[in-house]
Amino acid sequence: MTSCVLPRLSDSLAGLRIDGARLWDSLMRLARIGATEKGGVCRLALTDLDRQGRDLVCAWARDIGCTVRIDAIGNIFMRRAGRREDLPPVMTGSHIDTQPTGGKFDGNYGVLAGIEVLRTLQDHGLVTEAPLEVVVWTNEEGSRFVPVMMGSGVYAGAFTLEHALSQRDHAGIRVGDALAEIGYAGHAMQTPHVRAYFEAHIEQGPILEARQAVIGSVTGALGQRWYDVTITGMEAHAGPTPMDLRQDALLAGAEIIRLVNRVALEHGADSRGTVGWIENRPNSRNVIPGTVRLSADLRAADDATLASMDRALRAGCAALSAKVRIAVEQVVYFPPQPFDPALVEAVRESAGQLGLQALDIVSGAGHDAVYMAAVAPTAMLFVPCKDGISHNEIEDARPEHLEAGCNVLLQAMLRAAGAPEGQA
Repeated sequence: MTSCVLPRLSDSLAGLRIDGARLWDSLMRLARIGATEKGGVCRLALTDLDRQGRDLVCAWARDIGCTVRIDAIGNIFMRRAGRREDLPPVMTGSHIDTQPTGGKFDGNYGVLAGIEVLRTLQDHGLVTEAPLEVVVWTNEEGSRFVPVMMGSGVYAGAFTLEHALSQRDHAGIRVGDALAEIGYAGHAMQTPHVRAYFEAHIEQGPILEARQAVIGSVTGALGQRWYDVTITGMEAHAGPTPMDLRQDALLAGAEIIRLVNRVALEHGADSRGTVGWIENRPNSRNVIPGTVRLSADLRAADDATLASMDRALRAGCAALSAKVRIAVEQVVYFPPQPFDPALVEAVRESAGQLGLQALDIVSGAGHDAVYMAAVAPTAMLFVPCKDGISHNEIEDARPEHLEAGCNVLLQAMLRAAGAPEGQA
């Protein structure tokens, strides 16, 4: 992969704008498939509702002359031809599967913003030098099947097709069988050959809204280390056992929760530390806890910081081991993933051309772009979501923000695709 400065657009091309009302209408129409009573969406991967959503998006792509290709893990590639079909495509996309209590915009916005870019080019008769593709990645959420980000992970070689197809949901249904059932078991995987990949997304956090920024130029994704921590003390009667003679596993657990929080605070604004799950045994009112298990989730923007946080966590746990035994096991590691500097700058400059100031931001969540960054120059752009809420039926975003983000995506993709001068 190589990174280079992308050319600016001519004034006529820089003046192109998407149809915000059409984008919003598409989002609302897709949201009807799997709509919930609370205003959200439940459209789990590879269900019949997922099939209906896929069918609708593919129909929209075919309506504007795109060809549609399905690969062996069910990823959908909707291609608009370029003037030079020998060039690798400029790609954008995301996912349309949701959480069980998901919203209208997570993932869906990235796919439909891509469709709206292609519709806008069709409206204006603009043919880019390189082809353009909008992709729908399979099973990004991981709500029904693991691993998460399955389709992009297989495409980028993070895990094998055979492994993904063999995974089963709670009912024992295999991914491969579910793909066949909904008619999206496609053709062989293709080796990634992508000129540039952009992904538009709602932020899923509160930073843009708090800073009153409309566009986030995403510089990369946080690295992650997840741990299982087991604390072994001694169960004893709560009454007869003096305080100084106790081996209280839960007391040590409380200190570790404080430790995780402190480690994150001490390692900079882009660092995160969370304990989200805890199990206490015997969990009885008048028994001193003997065994506690808890999760620890550390995240940082660079690997050196993440490694320092790991050392601080382990050292802190060791210091608490005078009266209890503490075992720290790392169970997940995702390295930090910086995005392509030239594509990130293209997002910033495209926002500037639209009169919008882009705020540099890192993604605290995983996205398909994280896997794509391993095989192609990649960037993301964020738009705000109300109160930073996502993975929730009340997830919301303002139409004008979604429109602005799609216009930035249009400008950035045109720059990456080599739009010929004089066309508009």
